Amino acid sequence: MATPRKRTSTLMQRGREWLDDLRARLPGGSLSPVTIAVASVLLVVVLGLQVMLDDEKISEPVIEPGAVVVTDNQAERDQPVDLPAAVVEAVEPVTDEPEPSWSYVQITSGDTLELVFRRLGLSPGLLHQVANIDDYGQELTRIRPGDEFAFDLTDEGEFRALRTALSEDQWVFVEVTADGLAARTESRQLETRIVEIEAEITSSLFNAAKNVGLSDNMTLRLASIFAWDIDFALDIRQGDRFALVFEEIYREGQFLRQGSILAARFINQGDSFEAVRFDAGDGPDFYDPDGRPMRKAFLRAPLNFTRVTSNFNPRRFHPVTRRVRPHNGTDYGGAIGTPIWAAGDGRVIESAYDRINGHHVFIQHGNHIVTKYLHLSKRQVKRNDRVRQGQTIGLLGATGRVTGPHLHYEFLVNGVHRNPRTVDLPIAQPLNDEILPDYLTAAEPMLDRLEALLPPQVLLAASASTAE
Repeated sequence: MATPRKRTSTLMQRGREWLDDLRARLPGGSLSPVTIAVASVLLVVVLGLQVMLDDEKISEPVIEPGAVVVTDNQAERDQPVDLPAAVVEAVEPVTDEPEPSWSYVQITSGDTLELVFRRLGLSPGLLHQVANIDDYGQELTRIRPGDEFAFDLTDEGEFRALRTALSEDQWVFVEVTADGLAARTESRQLETRIVEIEAEITSSLFNAAKNVGLSDNMTLRLASIFAWDIDFALDIRQGDRFALVFEEIYREGQFLRQGSILAARFINQGDSFEAVRFDAGDGPDFYDPDGRPMRKAFLRAPLNFTRVTSNFNPRRFHPVTRRVRPHNGTDYGGAIGTPIWAAGDGRVIESAYDRINGHHVFIQHGNHIVTKYLHLSKRQVKRNDRVRQGQTIGLLGATGRVTGPHLHYEFLVNGVHRNPRTVDLPIAQPLNDEILPDYLTAAEPMLDRLEALLPPQVLLAASASTAE
């Protein structure tokens, strides 16, 4: 780097050379005193500018790769310095924390978290801390067969962390920190896929549903959608068909479970019923193509998937008394303990036992309808209780004068017995005018998908086979 003294000598030498060159170019090779004076002033100005430019260049240091910058200027020290890539890489912080090395423990029948900790050689004191950590301790101790825990232990077997599923879309971690144990949650990525299926019933609804990959829970949900229109204990026929548009839930690319039903069609004895899922503001529910709720005032049957042992019959031969007398209800055979539901909202007007009816429950619905449930093994409501449609009011049994376990179900309108399977039920009111257009817009693509799954010719074929 040139010093100021050396730089000034160089500039003066360049000035002399410039004057000599100018003198050589003039005729006679001589300069007048005035010319020399003017030239000297110009030379001084030019040389001064040159010195200023050189000083600015010298003030910008050149940093060689790998060099260390040292400055006495506090302001400069406080400013970040753009170093070459090689220097930046050399000063990146190095972490000493190792990557977790998970060991997996599958929970089996009879396991407790205490047993799991003992097998891993972890102390009871650590277990106590885990069981009482934040809001997750109690949840961690409620383990079930099939649950999986992952433990991160050192080479010496010391605890660093554990991880398990808090819910289907969240992990919970318990980790050793500088302040002791700490818990945190982490999201798990869920993916929803839309699936379509259709099937024909050849033996039973459950078998047909299983053949197309539906779970038993999904089959029950399908039946519950149409339970107000179809008696699944008696009305199902060979050749009936159904179609579904529903969600499948995947987690991290793996199938997790079947999700919500979005739309469904059921063809029963040639009659077609359609339902579309829609949230009108009170939570999702199902509506028909015109926007009327599928949920009506009464269920066609007060229990699920049983057999009818005796129909409504004004002149039935009684198997016990051996006499012909009216059978004013429908008998549903099934296993003792099968849940019995309230067919509609109402108030319990009788919950008692006698030697003829056994354990029985009567429910008043509004001012003119009463439903009766006889021969229960157990009653789960009391007189004057308010009940909701679908609420379990008792369990199927064989109490009273009976030949076997069944439910005797009666439906009375203004005190007159009516066949519960064929009586006209009140028509549900459609969605209001403000919401109906939104529903129709949302329902149209779903109904189109159902139409593609079960096209009109299938409906006509089903109707023709039923007529034959």
